[in-house]
Amino acid sequence: MKRGYGRVIPINGPPEEELLPMFQLKNVTRQFGKKTAVSSVTFDIPQGQMVGIIGRSGAGKSTLLRMINRLVDPSSGSIAFGEAEVSSLRGAALRKWQRDCAMIFQQFNLVPRLDVLTNVLLGRLNHRSTVLSVLNMFSRDERIMAIGALERLGIEQTALQPAGTLSGGQQQRVAIARALMQQPKVLLADEPIASLDPLNAKIVMDALRDINERDGITVITNLHTLDTARNYCERIIGMAHGRVVFDGQPKDLTSAAVAQIYGGDTAIEESMTSTSINIPTEAPRETASAGSKPLALAGL
Repeated sequence: MKRGYGRVIPINGPPEEELLPMFQLKNVTRQFGKKTAVSSVTFDIPQGQMVGIIGRSGAGKSTLLRMINRLVDPSSGSIAFGEAEVSSLRGAALRKWQRDCAMIFQQFNLVPRLDVLTNVLLGRLNHRSTVLSVLNMFSRDERIMAIGALERLGIEQTALQPAGTLSGGQQQRVAIARALMQQPKVLLADEPIASLDPLNAKIVMDALRDINERDGITVITNLHTLDTARNYCERIIGMAHGRVVFDGQPKDLTSAAVAQIYGGDTAIEESMTSTSINIPTEAPRETASAGSKPLALAGL
């Protein structure tokens, strides 16, 4: 079986009807004992889309993303990316897939005692030999690349601070910078703004949209707020009880569809959700905290 991941399609390339599906999920199911977390999910995602997955807690959203990344194996069904059967990858091929399919989490998954720059550099581990990874030896080019990723997220001045001293919004941006270091083809974001305040939630979502639009990277994100999905995603997938019950554009997400996703008795007030406030589009530049060192001392 070929392990290639399909052709690259430029951002302003062929019209949507000509795009080859990047992902093809067919009857994907995951059971944990007698509980079915995801049930017979089938859909295609063309390259370069930004897709939001919404639904109640426990609807199967996180399990679905973890199966795509292969942190969790499907109980049945298939996940294909281009010509690669993701659900059957093993060994080096699986490690390559997890490099190409980066994932960020609600709780950031950083190493708190390590400085921000080192946390970002950890995104290069799957690109390196085992020996260099064990020795934590990163090249000058990789360090410059890491600083560039931090600059893109507006937090370069935090590079030498311990990651654990940063705010939640800053830590999530560090996690995104680390994902960019993988040079992924796909970025999965599992509830990336669930624990953030409105300002930082908007900054993080703006960053994900910028990555999607500027780099042509497919972004699939689980979201807990309807307004965020409507404002940022060109396509929304709604899940309920492990199944896909809605798949369409934001304009198609009617009150009836929302009721099917969240339950008919659920009152939804979208205007009060996390990214509805009017704040600057551009992420503010972070300033170095007291005691932090200039970037020139980062060993570049």
